[in-house]
Amino acid sequence: MFDHLLVIDRGDPTDGRRWRRSKVVGTYRVLRQEVADLYDGFYTQGEYDIAPLIQAKPDYSFMELGRSCVLKPYRNKRTLELLWQGVWSYVREHGVDVMIGCASFEGIDPTKHAEALSFLYHTALAPEEWRVTAHHHLRVDMNMMPRERINARRALKALPPLIKGYLRVGAYVGDGAVIDHQFGTTDVFIIMPVEAIKSRYFAHFGAPDEFAPPIAPEFAQVN
Repeated sequence: MFDHLLVIDRGDPTDGRRWRRSKVVGTYRVLRQEVADLYDGFYTQGEYDIAPLIQAKPDYSFMELGRSCVLKPYRNKRTLELLWQGVWSYVREHGVDVMIGCASFEGIDPTKHAEALSFLYHTALAPEEWRVTAHHHLRVDMNMMPRERINARRALKALPPLIKGYLRVGAYVGDGAVIDHQFGTTDVFIIMPVEAIKSRYFAHFGAPDEFAPPIAPEFAQVN
């Protein structure tokens, strides 16, 4: 049902050891719309009302970016770049138009992230045509602080690296946070229309309509 993009550490080829055990150090779970439609839909539907957006964009192909996990020693810019390289190759190969999914803050007390959540609300809230709202019974208002009280530098520093990466690409966020008690996180909804991705990333990863090369050897795709 799901595909998974993997970052694999194959060890240092110059360390002299004949045998080296490879290990998975990062992963993204992805789900294409045509596959979701055959089963139970997108996972994020449980937290956010995404049906109106999908119905309003019948000519767009959606893909859900599911849980991303990176081993702690590898939580750096290079690993995130490799993950994004794999995601982008997958998007181009399958002709995806819109990426959606949840990104998380640690913990289940949103007030501890009041400035960062408010910063997202005031600076990255999706325009009306792309906006998705958390289900009413789960929704936590992200607008906890007025814009003039927010220290942008401090708020950016408080954002999880993955969310900062999405913002750099040009992603939007949905309206409302959701507490995920199962995973112990506070979630926000991410919307990334390919047409809204900043052009400088095309120079680095390739334009959407270019032929997508095979995913690099560090990545594997599994069902």
